[in-house]
Parts: sequence; C-alpha cells; structure tokens
Amino acid sequence: MQRDRSKVTIYDVARHAGVAISTVSRVLNESSDVSDRTRSIVKQAIDDLNYTPDRTARTLAQQEFHSVAVALPSFTAPFHNEVLKGIRTALKEGGLDLLISDLGSGNITQRLRQFLKRGAVDALLICGVPIDDTLAAEIASIQAPAVLIGEVHPFFRGYRWNDVAGARDAVTHLVQQGHERIAMIRASTDSRVQNDRVEGYRQALADAGLVANPDLIVPGRIDKHAGFSEEDGYDAMQQILSDLPGVTAVFASSDVQALGAWSAIVESGLRVPDDMALVGYDDIKTSRYLGLSSVDQSMQKIAREATSHLLDELYNRSGSGSRDITTVSPRLNVRRSSQKRRS
Repeated sequence: MQRDRSKVTIYDVARHAGVAISTVSRVLNESSDVSDRTRSIVKQAIDDLNYTPDRTARTLAQQEFHSVAVALPSFTAPFHNEVLKGIRTALKEGGLDLLISDLGSGNITQRLRQFLKRGAVDALLICGVPIDDTLAAEIASIQAPAVLIGEVHPFFRGYRWNDVAGARDAVTHLVQQGHERIAMIRASTDSRVQNDRVEGYRQALADAGLVANPDLIVPGRIDKHAGFSEEDGYDAMQQILSDLPGVTAVFASSDVQALGAWSAIVESGLRVPDDMALVGYDDIKTSRYLGLSSVDQSMQKIAREATSHLLDELYNRSGSGSRDITTVSPRLNVRRSSQKRRS
C-alpha cells in the first residue's frame, strides 16, 4: 500500500533507497553524477512511496547535502574520544554534521561490513579497523571517498603512527632508568598497531643487549574491549606481580591499561615508580594529571588533517583522490611514573 504523498519527505526516499540525501537530490536534479543503477533504485523508491517533491523539497534538492560517517571500535576508549574531537573540529569548520557508527569491541570487521551494506553515506572515515584486500574492495564498492586512520591499505589515503618507534622509545627510556627486566601489557588483538608496538618493545631490549622473553609480554582478555580496558591492565599487572618475579618496569600498550596496572601495583603495597616504573601509550588527558609517562600521538591533530583531506575528496569528485600514506612519529612525554630508580 502506497503512503500518503503529503507525508513523504526526501529523507524517507533516501532511507527507503538506502542512499544518502545528496544522492536523491542529484537524481531529482537529473545530475549526471549518479550511476544508472543507483538512479533506478532512487526512482523506484520514489514510486514505491508515491513521493512528489514540494517547494521545500525542491529547494533542498538544489542544495548539496553530505553525510560523513566515522566507523571505529568501542567509544569507551579515550583514544577514540580524542580522535573524534579532531574529526568534529574539522567537520564543524566545513559546516557538516557527523554520523557515528560504533563497531563495538567484538568482531569489528564484520560489523563494518554490515554498516557498508547500508551504504547511505557520502564519505567515510575508518579508524582502527584492520583492512585486507577483500574488505578494501567492499569499502570501494560504496563509491564514496574513504580515509583510514590507524590502519592503512594501498587503495585509500591513510594516516598511521610509527608504533614501532613509539614503543621502542618508551622501553629504551625504561632501560636508561636502570631497568633490565621489563614486562609489556599488550592488547589481545592481532592488529598491525599491536604487532608494531610489540616489535618496538623487542627492538629496544635487543638494542640494550637484553633478552626479550616472550613470557614477559602479557595480553589483555580478548572478550573485554580487545584487551584495552582498565580491567585488562589491572588483571595483567596482577599476573605480572604473581608470576613474573623480578620485573621492575612495565610498558603498557595503552594509557587505559596502564591506569589499571597502576591500581594493581598500589593495591599490592608497591610504589610507582620506586618499586615499579610504568609507561603508557596515547597520552590521554588523565595521564597528564596523574603523572603517567606516555607516548603522545597528536591524535586530535592527525584526525583533523585526515578529515580535512576527506572533505577535499568529497568536494572535488572529478579527482581520483590521493592514496598516499602519512606516517606520524610519536613523542614520549616523561613524567614521574618512570623517573630514575633510587639507588
């Protein structure tokens, strides 16, 4: 049964067709910048809904509407909150709104695929999701500009951090403070980011002539925010304290883990840094207040830059879009949690 045409809006048509409002607007304006297949789908939606644009809708159709989506793992991570701040700043400067898709902490790749099937976006930012060739082809199939942050692929413009160098600098700092038996708390995910941080940890120990014992690398739980939560850091630190005697310093692959580890250290009756030095990664605001040494990735700045590039692609559709990959060097901020050991 057809709907009352007086109650049907351009937004209803976009939702029914599974496309962005800007696509409906181009079809109504008979723009050539729409594929025959998409044009047919939109026209079918118009027929299905018995839609006739009124004066307001015709005015809307003559304007450019753009929906920018951000797909990333669980929003509970402060790292992603910092990224979102940078994205929002760039979109606000461009006069655009933000559509957020929380991929959760489970099978984020599968959830991204489900999101892509809906296809109703004009541009896409993907943060912290490993991209293989199959997934890259699915992203390209929605025919919208896409930029990757954190994980990269040669199909797309990408921004990533030199996680090997960041982790190496953190652990080298601990070695320079006199520590030899240094543990690492890593995430449970098998991502490029995590693997690079483990590699940096190993390189720093090797450079110092120390053995990188695999037993000293303790993962978080796979069922809890991919091993990045405070609980994961707390549990991993308890394991280090009970099962790995002689450890005097810990490098955590995220600040959130490090904060959980700090709590476990204090509960055990030890002191940071006198009994156990601690370095995190991400340099979130809380770490600065608590005095946690951490690797700063300039997350907001990079997110703004990535978003600005995405908007350039969105507004210049005639260009193929740059596929360059920008690698950012992080910086270690040393604070009291890893100061030199007392003799």
